[in-house]
Amino acid sequence: GSFKASQNTDSMILVYRLSLGSRLINISSRSLTGTGGDAHIAGFVVQGARAKTFLVRGVGPALAAFGVPGTLADPVLTVFSGTKQIASNDNWQTQSNPQAVATAAVTVGAFALAANSKDAALVLTLPPGAYTATVSGVGTSTGIAIVEVYDLP
Repeated sequence: GSFKASQNTDSMILVYRLSLGSRLINISSRSLTGTGGDAHIAGFVVQGARAKTFLVRGVGPALAAFGVPGTLADPVLTVFSGTKQIASNDNWQTQSNPQAVATAAVTVGAFALAANSKDAALVLTLPPGAYTATVSGVGTSTGIAIVEVYDLP
């Protein structure tokens, strides 16, 4: 495999590429995140002939437990296919399937989100195609956030 890291003062992107025939399990990116043109954006593609299920997260408050200063206090996560909004979440437990989010995090080995935190997360089954996950701050808020996309087995 190969490892590539890119870092500047505002963002860090980590990608791990496995050998040919393997699949990418997770991508995550950390950045200073705001609203509008300062939203944090990650693109991903679902390949193959069938739909796949993903855990997609926009994490800000939970980063404080890892010693990250200046975290985004209230991230909003939105997933798009082209310009069409597929799903959105603000506060991961205020959706119809918060237990599915918690279970998916355990399944993929992601750190747990605190109960009633303002972190955002979705479990989505997506057909083949190109997608964009955006994380932005509520109102005009800014701070450090990560966007994560996990391919669920």
